[in-house]
Amino acid sequence: MNPFYRPHAFSYHMSEESGKQDVFDITIIGAGPTGLFATFYAGMRRMKTKLIETLPQPGGQAAVLYPEKFVYDTPGHPRIKATELVNNLREQAMRFQPTVVYSERIINLELLPNNTIKLTSDNGNTHYTRTVIIAAGIGAFSPERLGVPGEKEFEGHGVYYSIQNEAELRDKNVLIVGGGDTAVDWALHLEHFAKNVTLIHRRDTFRAHESSVSNLLTSTIRVKLFKELKEILGDEHGVKQAVIQDNRTQEKETLNIDTILIFIGFKAFVENMKAWGLNIENRAILVNHKMESNLKGVYAIGDIAQPTDVAKLNLIVTGWGQAAVAVNYAKNYVDSKASVFPGHSSDISAH
Repeated sequence: MNPFYRPHAFSYHMSEESGKQDVFDITIIGAGPTGLFATFYAGMRRMKTKLIETLPQPGGQAAVLYPEKFVYDTPGHPRIKATELVNNLREQAMRFQPTVVYSERIINLELLPNNTIKLTSDNGNTHYTRTVIIAAGIGAFSPERLGVPGEKEFEGHGVYYSIQNEAELRDKNVLIVGGGDTAVDWALHLEHFAKNVTLIHRRDTFRAHESSVSNLLTSTIRVKLFKELKEILGDEHGVKQAVIQDNRTQEKETLNIDTILIFIGFKAFVENMKAWGLNIENRAILVNHKMESNLKGVYAIGDIAQPTDVAKLNLIVTGWGQAAVAVNYAKNYVDSKASVFPGHSSDISAH
């Protein structure tokens, strides 16, 4: 369990008269940084809010991919660890006591004749709402796996696709597989923390930030290029060795390894959203300047959104701005008498 996971009460609001589920003003799909901020903002606009998350905890990619890393582009924080950022966002989101549902994936969205939206989850639960904000990041995702012998056997006890507790890597012989930002950044982060760090990459070019690659190549980390992981060896106590192979010469080498971190990407699943009737291109939902999709009352923000009139930037700070835009227009959609402009938060009584 993630160290920052402090679950909010799971509840459904029921109508005392009809016994049916209440209709929410707004339902936010995805409890990553963008979804959490949208939840707070909806509460500040006095909207009856529900938040639904596929994972058993909030945080999205920040929680799954880099919980121990520092984030440097959050306003007001010269640097903040991802776990702390998620904790702060969660505390902020819970200020207006939204209904929160974890461990549910929305598999269907249906527009009803009475301007209500019906959401159905993978476990058969239904949720009714007037508006929806999809803040699902890259969509429901799972790690890319190599499929090499021993990988499945040692997954979770020696083989990992994300780091939830870096303390467990202290004084370990760590092998990192990958050439992107996650692989390079974690290698640098663990350089003086683990016993030793080896990074293998199948090419001689990286998909990471140039300055990070430069730091990597001048560090004490053993960088082995044109190498691929071919087999993982161990016993009932965990991983003991890794067999790597040069993809040019086919020469093999066996490394003594305690922990293997495979950072070769994640598979995102957004295809089912096409069945909802959403316009999707390049695995992103097309939205206008209001963050509206082509479906009435349905908005999208963050990495999963593709504005048609501005450039797409998959940054947390961009998602936060989109959250404010989407919530304010959703408020006006639910209540045409409500101004899109909310006023300044310093002038709003936030109970």
